[in-house]
Amino acid sequence: MDAFAQLISSADPAMVIVTAALGDERAGCLIGFHAQSSIEPERYAVWLSKANHTFRVAQHATHLGVHFLAADQHDLAEHFGTRTGDEVDKFADVEHEDGVEGVPLLVACTNRFVARRTAMLDEGGDHVCVVCEPLVVEADGAFVPLRLGDVKDLQAGHRAEERHRPPTERSADRA
Repeated sequence: MDAFAQLISSADPAMVIVTAALGDERAGCLIGFHAQSSIEPERYAVWLSKANHTFRVAQHATHLGVHFLAADQHDLAEHFGTRTGDEVDKFADVEHEDGVEGVPLLVACTNRFVARRTAMLDEGGDHVCVVCEPLVVEADGAFVPLRLGDVKDLQAGHRAEERHRPPTERSADRA
């Protein structure tokens, strides 16, 4: 493990599920790259992998849902982190409700917010930064978050090398 990877691994970030909707198309994925990015005005940034179906929906969606996972929600992390929306409807067997602009909200996640997308930054890496303005925030008190170290056993729905390839090339791999 190189020095940078060791630093990040030691930080052990909390895991969240980001959801989006565009018309009838719903998407959601597990991420570890996220943070508050402004106090006034309130802003929150999430970084979405270019390989993910969720990224392609979020590019055109106006709102996102950000769901904070508790330490006992490994099953939800597995559900949204090991499958790809390119192949399955991740919401078919998960209880959810529609939020602002149809954003799917996971009923099991009581610490969450819906936010309006305000900016996107693609600086050429394998993830794109999406900056959001929280609009509807729900918090169920203090909780112990599910962390990156808790989900090391999960295999991502997309391989790391897919992050730099266009969606059409990735689709050809599955044909």
